Amino acid sequence: MLLPIPALLGPETVSSLRSLIDAAEWEDGNATSGHQARLVKQNLQLPEDSDAAREGGRMILAALSANPLFIAAALPNRIYPPMFNSYAGGQTYGLHVDNAMRLRAGTDWRVRCDLSMTVFLEDPEAYDGGELTIETRFGAQTVKLAAGDAVFYPSSSLHMVQPVTRGRRVASFLWIQSMVRDDAARANLFELDQAIQALGQQVGQGDPGIVRLTGVYHNLLRQWAEV
Repeated sequence: MLLPIPALLGPETVSSLRSLIDAAEWEDGNATSGHQARLVKQNLQLPEDSDAAREGGRMILAALSANPLFIAAALPNRIYPPMFNSYAGGQTYGLHVDNAMRLRAGTDWRVRCDLSMTVFLEDPEAYDGGELTIETRFGAQTVKLAAGDAVFYPSSSLHMVQPVTRGRRVASFLWIQSMVRDDAARANLFELDQAIQALGQQVGQGDPGIVRLTGVYHNLLRQWAEV
């Protein structure tokens, strides 16, 4: 499932976050990359352990925890602390698949990468290129969203960041371990949840049919969830 999350961050939060990270020291994005990533990755990143990355990550995590659409669709169990990258001057990240697991350096804390997320932090009119291109069963989908908007998609998807030929593309990226590992099961739960919410607005949440459908949702979640 590929799903945009509009206005995850408001304009004031985006402005504060950019002031924080733009003043920080950036490093080569391959400082922590594996061999395969180095072949196709050209960008800058904030060091994971920098104060700016930690504080910026807390801002994004707070926004995610308060976003009902994200919670309903991702069913998050664990979230890898958000990271930040920057592309300019033709930099790109070629076609790749994210690693299945992400281990926090110096710890035994790890996340199974079920979902990958990009949070856009630059006005799309301020740069050319930089589209996030994701291969899906319906063909390649291209995503370039407003500052503060986000999108997530299965980490198993082939995807890339197109070369940035003008300006600078700044974004946050992170990985999510869902309570429901299977993407199709997670998508069906999300569709069921959204249908229940829509019907509840029409007939009332106390309607017997809504109550039964809600029971079906939770029994399926009980069957599929891993916590």
